[in-house]
Amino acid sequence: MADPTDKNKEDELAGTEQPFVQHLMELRDRLLYCIYGLAVAGVLLAIWPGPSGLIDLIAVPIRAHMPHDAKLIAIGVFSPFFVPLKVLLMTAVLLALPWLMYQCWMFVAPGLYSHEKRFALPLIIFGSLLAYAGIAFVQFFVLDKMFGFIQRFTPAAVAATPDIASYVEAILSLYIAFGVAFQVPIVVMLLVRFEMVTVEKLRSFRGYFIVVAFVVAAVLTPPDVVSQLALAIPMCLLYEVGIIGARYFTKYSKAPEESADSAQP
Repeated sequence: MADPTDKNKEDELAGTEQPFVQHLMELRDRLLYCIYGLAVAGVLLAIWPGPSGLIDLIAVPIRAHMPHDAKLIAIGVFSPFFVPLKVLLMTAVLLALPWLMYQCWMFVAPGLYSHEKRFALPLIIFGSLLAYAGIAFVQFFVLDKMFGFIQRFTPAAVAATPDIASYVEAILSLYIAFGVAFQVPIVVMLLVRFEMVTVEKLRSFRGYFIVVAFVVAAVLTPPDVVSQLALAIPMCLLYEVGIIGARYFTKYSKAPEESADSAQP
């Protein structure tokens, strides 16, 4: 006799099957929507605050540790044009991130069961917020402390006038590193949800993760102790957040048949 829970699953997704070409067309539409969202975000940012305004904003942390009348320099011939354009594009991606994640969600949602939808959408929202938090942490805390630490080692005979292209490249790499590293709770909860590890195993692995966090920070950040500590310590704290959230997340996202089985004596 067939398991009635399997029948329920089949009924839930019955009629949702689509041919491969239909999937490709849906993917094309979602990619176009992503491009439209990026274009709108780019136009809005170009109007206000504009490429120059964005450069002024991201230059605040380093200019706070430069002489009052000092400015960043542009060594490359085309740097005054391409660097602000690059910053505008990256900021547009950041501004449109919820829209991009929503399009990813709309593409995969028809193939998910109801209990899977119940935990997938909150994870997308939570992951976006964590990425924003990581980038904001870099902009408003890490860069100021890092440049202050570096400037203290600058000899008096040396004028610290960084190139705008190298500066933008350095901070963008930090934005990406922190935005990805702040996804630790998401990874931890998914590992527990899919029964790859248990909460008890994660707790026993705590000491090893601290070592891993400092190794990752040493690889992804510049060779200064401030930025390395600023990445490693939040990763360790977020690991603890993931352990705490994993137990509740696993209960919340269980399939109906899993909840029924766990309720049986």
